Amino acid sequence: MNALASLIDTVFTIYIFLLLASVISSWLVSFNVLSTQNQFIYSLLGFLYRITEPALRQIRRIIPPLGGFDFSPMALIILLYFLRDLIIENLR
Repeated sequence: MNALASLIDTVFTIYIFLLLASVISSWLVSFNVLSTQNQFIYSLLGFLYRITEPALRQIRRIIPPLGGFDFSPMALIILLYFLRDLIIENLR
């Protein structure tokens, strides 16, 4: 059971890092630090979008962007930490 708990912990942690990378990359594109004309950057942003957007879309239905600020990534990270702890405690 410890191996399964460790695997679940790792999967949740990787997804949280991908979510943070998506948020930071969107800021960098907004401030023109990253150019989407670069094929590698465009592919990377597309990958991050496809991985994170389905979960974020569900959160945005409940918490819409307020005053230009999107709180859905923060809410998703909190939810993921809660679910991770809940699942791991039930496995141990």
